[in-house]
Parts: sequence; structure tokens; C-alpha cells
Amino acid sequence: MIFSAGLGTRFKPWTDKHPKALAIVNGKPLLQRNIEYLQQHNIKDVIVNVHHFAEQIEDAIVENDGWGSDLLVSDERDELLDTGGGLLKAEELFNPEEKFITCNVDILTDLDINKLLKFHEQSNAMISFAVTNRKTSRNLLFDEENRLCGWRNNSTGEEKISIPGKKFIEKAYSCVVVFEYDIFRLMKEAGFTGKFSLIDVYLKLAADHRIMGYDHTGDKLVDVGKPESVAVAESLFR
Repeated sequence: MIFSAGLGTRFKPWTDKHPKALAIVNGKPLLQRNIEYLQQHNIKDVIVNVHHFAEQIEDAIVENDGWGSDLLVSDERDELLDTGGGLLKAEELFNPEEKFITCNVDILTDLDINKLLKFHEQSNAMISFAVTNRKTSRNLLFDEENRLCGWRNNSTGEEKISIPGKKFIEKAYSCVVVFEYDIFRLMKEAGFTGKFSLIDVYLKLAADHRIMGYDHTGDKLVDVGKPESVAVAESLFR
């Protein structure tokens, strides 16, 4: 699933008239780049959620025949649900009992998904996501075995600790995630509904389930969140 429904408020003025998913990097929309990235790892069944200028994304999918992949649309026109709510809404579009990948349309990376999947399986995890050692305003906190223990806002000092420990390793979230299908049951049992973030899900479940961070520091990674980041992305992704 590619999360593509956001308002893109940091990406104005483009997002005053277009969805950020269709912002161009070296001649290709971000959505196309993520679809082709998944294709490189033999993933061609893709769900795309839509909200902001949803019809433009739907038209682009039709006009480009899904860029060679089989795309399903999860419609969030009525209410923007954030990553967690968006995932839960799309439950019926996934193949039952199969693990799956999610990523964000405005993140470009060359992370090897096969290595992430291998790490996930070897860790016997419920959720595994990519992380790097980079500066960020908010960090996820891990123990020495790469298990998620908490979250810290570096600007305010706020912390949310799921597994107390004396020393945490700080890592930055890369937004590429492997889930076991059972996550849908766990989210509902934990009381999640409506609009909510996946980060909240991770922190809620971390104490009782193995939620793991796969460090891919050194890979290319660009958050195309602001117009000025397009130049950075274009220097790394041709």
C-alpha cells in the first residue's frame, strides 16, 4: 500500500491545485516512482489511498494503466484518516493472511525490500520497518536487539515509552514497513478507529508484540516533503 492521501501542506503552492502524489521528480510523479520501486522487488499488486485531489490521482492511474501494476484505490474522500486509519479502512483490499508492505508516496529510497523481508522473518516480528541513523525532530527508540521500545520528540523532550530500559538507541523512521496480516485484528482489539497514526499503533503494541527496526543507513533516502527537497531528490533519483 502506498499512502497517497495527505494534504501536502508543506508542499504548497503545488498542492493548492494538485495532490503531492503527482509532484514531478525528474519527469516522473512521486506515485509512479514508488510503483516502479515496488516493481523492482516483484510487487505489482498495490493499493493507493486517495483524498486530496483524489480524482487527479485516479485519472493518472487510468491514463497510465497503473504504470504496469494492478492498482486498487482506497477512497478517503469523506475523511482523511492518517496512516493507521487509512490502513485499517483498506483492510478488505488486502489478501487475507498474507504479509504486506506499506510506504509513503513522498519518500524516495533505494532500500532493498528483500533484505527488510529477510530481517522481518528472522526476527519473528509482527511489524518490521526501515530506520536510519539520521537527524530528525522525532526519533523511535530501540534496544540493542533492534526492538522498538518508545518514541521521543527531540524538540519538546516528550517521550512515550512502551518498554522501559536504561539506554535506548535512537533511529529515524523511513516509512517502509512490513506487516503481518494479523495487524488488522490487533488494531481493532486495541480500540483503534477513525483517524490515527501508525506510530501510535506501534507504541501501543510494542510491549506485547515484536516490532522491529531494520537499519538501512547508507541507502538513498529523501523525504520529498517540501518543494526545495525536489532538487535533492532529482540529484539522487534519475
